[in-house]
Amino acid sequence: MAGSERVEMSQFQRGDSQFTFSTPYAAPLPPQPPKRRVGALGIAALAMSSALVGGIIGASSMGISYVASTQPAPVVVNSVEQVNWVTGAASQAGPSVVTLSVNSSSNSGSGSGVILTEDGYILTNAHVVTLGGETDGASLAVRLFDGTVVAAELIGYDSVYDLAVIKVEAEGLKPIVFADSKTLNVGQNVVAIGAPLGLTSTVTEGIVSALNRTIQVASSEVSDEPGLSFWTGVGESISIQVIQTDAAINPGNSGGALVDENGRLIGVNVAIATAGNGVAGSIGVGFAIPSNTAARIATEIMDTGVATHGLLGAMVRNSFAADSSFSIGAYVEQVTENGAANAAGIRSGDVVIEFAGERVTGSADLTALVRAQPAGAEVEVVVLRDGTNRTFTVTLGDAADLN
Repeated sequence: MAGSERVEMSQFQRGDSQFTFSTPYAAPLPPQPPKRRVGALGIAALAMSSALVGGIIGASSMGISYVASTQPAPVVVNSVEQVNWVTGAASQAGPSVVTLSVNSSSNSGSGSGVILTEDGYILTNAHVVTLGGETDGASLAVRLFDGTVVAAELIGYDSVYDLAVIKVEAEGLKPIVFADSKTLNVGQNVVAIGAPLGLTSTVTEGIVSALNRTIQVASSEVSDEPGLSFWTGVGESISIQVIQTDAAINPGNSGGALVDENGRLIGVNVAIATAGNGVAGSIGVGFAIPSNTAARIATEIMDTGVATHGLLGAMVRNSFAADSSFSIGAYVEQVTENGAANAAGIRSGDVVIEFAGERVTGSADLTALVRAQPAGAEVEVVVLRDGTNRTFTVTLGDAADLN
């Protein structure tokens, strides 16, 4: 491992289950020798569905073939003298990462997951377990790090932030350790672990390319509408705040781990940008749901089967700088009479520029930040009104009230 650091451990609990979250006191030492158009790019979920097997797993337009592996590939160390920080991080986190197989009567897919507790709770993406929004009744199987295959039960999923929790009955499980994603720096070294293209226990290295990035992807909410899926971009889109990384991640990495130099989880891999040519593959622009958001949502799903999300109670749109296409905030068009924003004193015509300490550059940013908070959370909101910044304390409502 690259250097050492003291960490403070706290526990997220569900009955007799718990998973560990660590907060660093000091930064580690440096290392030693679903498809939605965004300009010319697209955003694609990372699960592999049967509809895409021919184009991604088989021979691609580039003449490259991939073959799904049948056995896990544990971290191999042949020369202790040559071990580096990547080896250490992968050895620490690798046993906590699993591969998922998902099957329904009409479709199948695969993805990755991270072990939360010793008694079998596992975190993954909602679009993995719902096959891109096609079903909530798929059969689930999990391949553990040692190659053991066990059946899994769906505990609950959250289509708002594309996360799900499943449960297996197995012994000797190693829960992943959570890092505090609020302490991350751009440029920090990271490792992605998962099963891209069916290749289990794959390790790739990169950096944190950007923080507090908002992306929009198609919802993985299950629908009876034929053909609705995360991959096609059909249906309602969702805005989520993510970590951007250049670590190579591909279809099959969904739900897998993005870890720091010490093998602690900083994010759950969820999507990649694509070049828009119909082939979803790594171009060095990948995204992961921050560990703090993942921990909060996972805990609520483990406790109740569902997760809550904040509601601001305002209709907003982008606020553009004069004579430009650059948005500089979220313009409040209307506030709900009995909503949280109105109760706090926010008014139509205000421009939200900061939410819970994070900069807001547009309506998608604000939506993602609000939904990342639990219902009932108390947050500070900074608005621009008549050329002056004003700060309001808002107690968020419950997004479930919209249904």
